[in-house]
Amino acid sequence: MQLLLMEEHITGMLEKMFAANEEFSDCFVVDVNQTNTKLEVFVDADSGMTFGKCQRISRFVEAYLDEEQPLGTSYTLNVSSPGVDRPLKFLRQYRKNIGRNLDVTTTEGEKHTGKLIVVEDDHLVLEAKVRRQEGKRKKTVIEETKVPFDTIKKAIVKISF
Repeated sequence: MQLLLMEEHITGMLEKMFAANEEFSDCFVVDVNQTNTKLEVFVDADSGMTFGKCQRISRFVEAYLDEEQPLGTSYTLNVSSPGVDRPLKFLRQYRKNIGRNLDVTTTEGEKHTGKLIVVEDDHLVLEAKVRRQEGKRKKTVIEETKVPFDTIKKAIVKISF
């Protein structure tokens, strides 16, 4: 099976599974990557992914791979939630991360960092504290930056320690 077809097939299988099972009703496929005999499936949920959900999804995909053998008899399967280092792809991922800090790079090369405070259908709003010169003194002000989704090249959740 060709790579793209395999990825589409796995995505379609999982979307049907999620629609048919209440436990997975808020789950969605973020990405499927296949290289030779390795398959990586990244799944997220509006309520958050658990180890148990990942495990059951893995068993579901594994049953298909064992029965149909599109990758042969020896393969590696990894099912997980997308790590924080993976860019956000879907509107529902942005909504899930309201209140967290993001690093956003636009298609024009601009970089914005701030707390995600608003997610609309066509844009997001970041809030950031910035130092501004006012006369001879610097003053900290809170600025809001509106970023249209169609200009976002990459958006990653920043980890704070």
